[in-house]
Amino acid sequence: MKRSVDRILTTHTGSLPRPADLIRMMFAREEGVPVDGPALAARIRTAVAEVVRKQTDAGITVVSDGELSKPSYATYIKDRLNGFGGASQALQYRDLVDFPEMAKRVFGDPGRSRRKTPACTGPISLRDPAAAQVDVDNLKAALRPVDVTDVFMSAASPGVISLFFRDDHYGSHEAYLFAIADAMRQEYETVARAGFILQLDCPDLAMGRHIQFAGLGLEDFRKMARLHLAALDHAVANIPPEQLRIHLCWGNYEGPHHYDVPLADILDLVFAARPQGVSFEAANPRHAHEWRLFERVKLPPDKLIIPGVLDSTTNFIEHPELVAERIGRYARLVGRENVIAGTDCGFGTWVGQAAVDPDIVWAKLASLAEGARLASSELW
Repeated sequence: MKRSVDRILTTHTGSLPRPADLIRMMFAREEGVPVDGPALAARIRTAVAEVVRKQTDAGITVVSDGELSKPSYATYIKDRLNGFGGASQALQYRDLVDFPEMAKRVFGDPGRSRRKTPACTGPISLRDPAAAQVDVDNLKAALRPVDVTDVFMSAASPGVISLFFRDDHYGSHEAYLFAIADAMRQEYETVARAGFILQLDCPDLAMGRHIQFAGLGLEDFRKMARLHLAALDHAVANIPPEQLRIHLCWGNYEGPHHYDVPLADILDLVFAARPQGVSFEAANPRHAHEWRLFERVKLPPDKLIIPGVLDSTTNFIEHPELVAERIGRYARLVGRENVIAGTDCGFGTWVGQAAVDPDIVWAKLASLAEGARLASSELW
């Protein structure tokens, strides 16, 4: 990962809005409607080129493929791994139990309501060994005409896969996690061999506290988080830490979030894991205050942070001066070279997700870039 040497670099969390025609094709595929495979592949390839250009036009310096080939950041694995089948399994969000009308709004989202999360019903193995390479090739082709500082691709972590896909086969959470880790290793290493940064999406380490492990006390949850990170480290053992970043998320939905685990309760565990970069939500109203944690927590010398300075659930376009202020808080505490400005979460987490209008997404990212320029002028 490149550090901010003479300016604050900018990035996002991975997923970006998909074109309307691609959404229709992917919805059809998810619903089992016959789709012209070559036509879909070709549209994904051109859409990746479009989304890379839009990122650079907005001023983003560390770009991705927008996850455009995937129905979501986590559920895509059902198409790439063997061992999953049957009906989708519903998740219960502890904070939304307290507010049932809000739950209807969240689960009524066009993307979230259509997601497919079958249980693990058999041994997990690699089903589509070419899929990750196709993603890599599409992104490489899209990068040729543009100038970027760095490139990343995201992938589901073993832990978040275990969150969305219930185990009905292994009978041991540890065995299940490590089976996932072994099967996902090929995808992780394919991304790394391309020279890209691998982002491992880990909502299980934060959101998992009020979903997957809502019934556990804090210390028992931390034990499970350690196990999830051990499986992650096992899966990426052959990838240099400086080519890895991890994303923490408390759930990319507008909701109460009053059961969110504090960043202070998990940050030490994340810092102990192999990835060099740590991306986390820092703009939304439940976590915007947590920058103060770094007044007492020293950033390890081999780590850098990617705080979210844009909220990914609101259509407000953050003012560049606010963005600069948020960046400056972290930079002054941990060192300007150790901060990359990011977003709280993705803007296209699920195909068809419409929390933020697509045109506003690009305006928000442009504001991120302008805010980073303002911050850079103050910090250098």
